[in-house]
Formats: sequence, structure tokens, C-alpha cells
Amino acid sequence: MVTVSQIVKRMIDSRPMIQEALIEGIVSFGNLAEKLKKEIEFELGEPVQKSAVMMAIRRYAEHLEKKTFRKIPFKPYPEIVMKTNLCDICIVKTPSALEKIRKIHKIVNYERGDTLNIIQGNYEITVVISQKYLSELKEIMENEKILNIEKNLVSLTLSLTEEFFYTPGGISIATRKLSWENINIFEIISTMTELIYIIGEKDAVRAYSIFSQMIREYSE
Repeated sequence: MVTVSQIVKRMIDSRPMIQEALIEGIVSFGNLAEKLKKEIEFELGEPVQKSAVMMAIRRYAEHLEKKTFRKIPFKPYPEIVMKTNLCDICIVKTPSALEKIRKIHKIVNYERGDTLNIIQGNYEITVVISQKYLSELKEIMENEKILNIEKNLVSLTLSLTEEFFYTPGGISIATRKLSWENINIFEIISTMTELIYIIGEKDAVRAYSIFSQMIREYSE
């Protein structure tokens, strides 16, 4: 038989904003219980005490807090590298597209700080590149199927210690910060000590400020 606690957990897990608010400790258990009570009663087919819903919320909130890193074991360096004027191109992965990818490396001037990130999925290839190379990239990928092009993007790179690579939930810490502020993430690229977010140019200033605050919090 399904319990109130099980339903509450499922409902909270399906609402990321509520889950994040519980982790941050800014939710009234009473108000949230009142909001969820009717939906729980409908699913159970019987009346439910508000106090029972509140208790279930409180217990799950405590569980979330224990699982959430308040003080992470890796240290972020006090530097955020921002690169502007980027674009994101998604291409169907084919043997010919993989062969053409090699040519892209030759057109990018890394010495001038230009950007090139190539991400391969099972069926698609994503290229994040300085926007000035978009026309050349299209020429190189002629006859390949381009699924989508996003322009006017920015990359924000966080430099981290090696412990980041071995820390469960490390990426989610920064991701939640952006999600909480309703900032869309186009790509997440990570190496052992670098975490790169590709976002829209319109969100760059807010995201930079969010990451700066996060670095201050976790460096204390």
C-alpha cells in the first residue's frame, strides 16, 4: 500500500524548484502541506491529516539536507573564465562527419584564445566554437545533416582541485545554482579539474555573479 511519505517524496522529486527550496530551508512546511494535501487525498482515496503531510515533508527535507553538500571537499579556485561570442552546432553522427571534424581543428586559432569543444554522443556530434568560424564550419560540414545551431552563447569555466573529479554530486552543486535562477544550460563540459557551462549571452552577467558567490561560500 502506498503511504503518505512515498507520495510526498515522489511529488517533491518531480518538482525541482520545491526540492531546491527545501534544501535551502526557505519553505514553510505548513503551506506546502496545504498545497499537496488534496492531491495526496485524491491518490489515496481517503482523507489525510495535514500534520501527517507536514511530518512527511519535514522528514524528507532532513533527508535531502543530509545528502546535499554544504561544504564540498574540493576547493574552487577564485577564478572564473568567461568567453563570449560562441555558437553551438549539433550534427548527425556519421563516418563522413567524423572525418570532417578533423578539419575544424586546423581553422581555430588557440593562441588567440579561440574556443573549440567537440562532444560526441551515440548518434550526434556537438561542436561549441567561436562564432566567427560558423560560416567555415558550415562549409566543412556541407552535405552533413545539421540538427540545430545556437548563436550568441557564452562559456563560464570554473577551475577546481582534483578532488572534484572524485566527488559525487560535484557537478550538481553548480548546476542547481543556475537552475534556481532559471538560467538555461545549453552544454556542460567537464575535465578532471575544469567545469564549463555553455549558456545564453543574456544570462552571462547573472551566472557570473552566481558562481562568484558560490566560490565565496565554499572557500570559507
